[in-house]
Amino acid sequence: MTAVLAIDQGTSGTKAMVVDGDDRVLSVAELPVRPRYLSGGGVEIDPHALLESVVDSGRRAVAGAGVPVGCVTLANQGETVLAWDPGTGRPLTPAIVWQDRRSAPICTRLAASADLVARRTGLVLDPYFSAPKMRWIREELTTEGIVTTSDTWLVHQLTGEFVTDAATASRSLLLNLDTATWDGELLELFGLAGEQLPRIAGCDEIVGETTAFGASTPVGGLVVDQQAALLAQRCLAPGEAKCTFGTGAFLLANLGERAARSTAGLAASVAWRARGGTAYCVDGQVPAAASAVRWLQDLGLLGSPDELDRVAAGDADGVLCVPALAGLSAPWWEPTASAALTGMTLSTSAGHVVRAVLDGIAAQVAELVDCVARDLHRPLPRLRVDGGLTRSRVLMQAVADLTGAEVDVYPSAHATALGAAAFARLAVAPRLSLADAIVGWAPAATFTPALDTGAAAEFRARWRSAVDAAVIQKEKE
Repeated sequence: MTAVLAIDQGTSGTKAMVVDGDDRVLSVAELPVRPRYLSGGGVEIDPHALLESVVDSGRRAVAGAGVPVGCVTLANQGETVLAWDPGTGRPLTPAIVWQDRRSAPICTRLAASADLVARRTGLVLDPYFSAPKMRWIREELTTEGIVTTSDTWLVHQLTGEFVTDAATASRSLLLNLDTATWDGELLELFGLAGEQLPRIAGCDEIVGETTAFGASTPVGGLVVDQQAALLAQRCLAPGEAKCTFGTGAFLLANLGERAARSTAGLAASVAWRARGGTAYCVDGQVPAAASAVRWLQDLGLLGSPDELDRVAAGDADGVLCVPALAGLSAPWWEPTASAALTGMTLSTSAGHVVRAVLDGIAAQVAELVDCVARDLHRPLPRLRVDGGLTRSRVLMQAVADLTGAEVDVYPSAHATALGAAAFARLAVAPRLSLADAIVGWAPAATFTPALDTGAAAEFRARWRSAVDAAVIQKEKE
């Protein structure tokens, strides 16, 4: 199979890889992207920096590989949006990141339509998703140009095409989940009825060509980042689940080809559209994972993420952390919630605080695992994980202890890019099956629950009480 340039455009960086047909990584180039965190819940990125990171990392990866590339693919952030001029491609606003909470008042105004939105889209009416941020841009920043997710703008810059993929579109609050088409009533609801929207492509399509990385090369296999990781970890059967520990932590479980809705407070969306069929998934989010670790660094409690296991205390000595540094998503959906640290005394050390933050991230993941189990009507015995924070054995053991699941660590740091590469293979080889597009893998490590189930339940009860207290306190303010 031909080599693929797979670009993973994320919140804090862009990674470009050239991968051969056996998932051998021939070259990697990574460039940082620096979001601006603003008061009032704002999170923005300079679109020019996004594009520059995509083009520069891609060129470096192609140069480093030294082989011809047969396809370029892009995995994107999903719910990040911006306004731009369709004639010139010039951005008219910053890119408003998925973490941005400034559109929360728009969701509050539309609260009476929350049930309609959930039935139609499978999602929750929350500023995490694209449409409220799109409306916020129209009300607060500009009425000019068009407003889309960041993938559409980047692909337009590379190819001149106006397109998004089915998985990304399903994260917008504007897609009918049953038909996988734009929904006119939802567009009216969000005041976006006059907007020009991109064509929705399958994740196994060639959508255009680009000369940005050398010779003219097909562009295809587009997908949202978390769904790419779901495919890379071979979560092909209903009930198979993964959690990616990046800027946030994102747990997705395959639902098969039935467009079901969550009854447990999760979001339901398209996993991928490929080979003439559509697969669906449920997902939940921990908005601050690696960004919570970065916060610890900014406070001077930690030098780098590599020091987590050395600095973290053996236990938190009664300190509890609700790391809602960017609000709370599933299953609470409290976008304005604030983080909380409780149980501190004069004997509390930096190690106790670091450990409490890691335990808090793990506790949120455990809540999501419980929600998935309710939707599947059975426990989740195994969880596949990837992302930079999986290097922390303390965090991974806490996830195993609090979820009660075996935790299998994906052996590569590049799950999203490898999943995107698999979709690119589907795009250039129409006879290739979905299963054959993915290279098999074995866990780099497996973490088995070691904490007594009673102790785990007692900790999670105390942690939930801390969440409740934080949410109540915020509501009083």
